[in-house]
Amino acid sequence: MRFALFGDIHANLEALEAVLEDAANQGCTDYVCMGDLVGYNADPTACLEIVRSQNWPVVKGNHDEDASEDHPLEKMNPVAAEALEWTRKQLSDEQRAWLRHIRMVRQVENFTVVHSTLDQPQSWTYVTNKFEAMSNFSYQFTNLCFHGHTHVPRIFIREDRVTEIEETSVIINPKFKYFINTGSVGQPRDGDWRACYAIYDVPTSTVSFRRVEYDLLTTQQKIRAAGLPEILAERLAAGR
Repeated sequence: MRFALFGDIHANLEALEAVLEDAANQGCTDYVCMGDLVGYNADPTACLEIVRSQNWPVVKGNHDEDASEDHPLEKMNPVAAEALEWTRKQLSDEQRAWLRHIRMVRQVENFTVVHSTLDQPQSWTYVTNKFEAMSNFSYQFTNLCFHGHTHVPRIFIREDRVTEIEETSVIINPKFKYFINTGSVGQPRDGDWRACYAIYDVPTSTVSFRRVEYDLLTTQQKIRAAGLPEILAERLAAGR
């Protein structure tokens, strides 16, 4: 089996299509989504329907939850809140109900998937360093767990202690635990504008990151045509 693991699509159709095409060209046989299908960009319905129509395993992200509910968004970043208010109007009641009922944590084959963290998945905690990763490992019962949320690809390993390695691929040692952020398809934040996802090759026990170029100008034009905040178009080019 060869898994394509992707998340934080954020309604970026061009990036999602490019990732799925690349994954197919890389021989991926199975697909798993780390959540946040919607929010920020201009194609929430199309991205949601692509993932849903394939019946791929998916976990809920914070933007999926906010888009599916009717609670106030005043405590959120104003730009994200404006995009979510717009997104709510684009989705049907049935689509919002589907988002509402996505599970927050699930196991697929021999690994676990969550959007944020396993210790408090409903709190949408960010893991940006080894100290924040420590508490997650206490709740991780498979040696491999994939997540998203920060939009930055990262590999944390628990051996005798927790460390972060700056590599684009890693061979999974069954004696250790790994907490791996697959990066973001639709809004990378590590200074690289290209869509990011991960491939888990089961026969070789290897996880590797992939970067894929997509039609950035079309995505930016759609954001502007929808009347969404200009910063959402600008930040895509900077990978921030």
